[in-house]
Amino acid sequence: MGLQARDIPNIISIARVILVFPVIWLLLHQDYRSAMALFFVAGISDALDGFLARQFRWQSRLGGILDPLADKFLLVSVYFCLGWLQVLPLWLVSLVILRDVVIVSGALAWHFRVEKLDAEPSLVSKANTGLQIMLVLLVVYNLGFTPVSETFLSGMIWAVAFTTLWSGVDYVVSWGRKAGQQMRR
Repeated sequence: MGLQARDIPNIISIARVILVFPVIWLLLHQDYRSAMALFFVAGISDALDGFLARQFRWQSRLGGILDPLADKFLLVSVYFCLGWLQVLPLWLVSLVILRDVVIVSGALAWHFRVEKLDAEPSLVSKANTGLQIMLVLLVVYNLGFTPVSETFLSGMIWAVAFTTLWSGVDYVVSWGRKAGQQMRR
């Protein structure tokens, strides 16, 4: 059983997971320009694997798991690293990680206790992910290229905090409601 063309999106997702390690290494060694370049490569690869999966109908159950996990692994690792470097406040890093732990724990509980999970991210969750990515790019740009206004940076930090809390609560409330409905059946 060899690789087939339909495996390309999954291979790209696996490559994105592997890419996390050099991104973190570059950040820890304060090579912010190279880290930003690899972060962009990861973003492009995310768009590419999604495009290929949709365009050629190469979606798979594995891809549905790998793709968001690769994204989360990259974002959580970068947030942890930027917190470690004391570039992002630890309270924000903790909030981002806690939200993801709650969501993943809830998804696993749903999958194993209720039924097979087939979830789409909510609109607020997509907005949160977009803001989290923008904040990472802004912080790394601030470190490696040109200083960014502290007011703007602070505003982005608060926007990420707000959407992180909002999306976390949204997931808990909506999936808790769905679980209650499923249990009553």
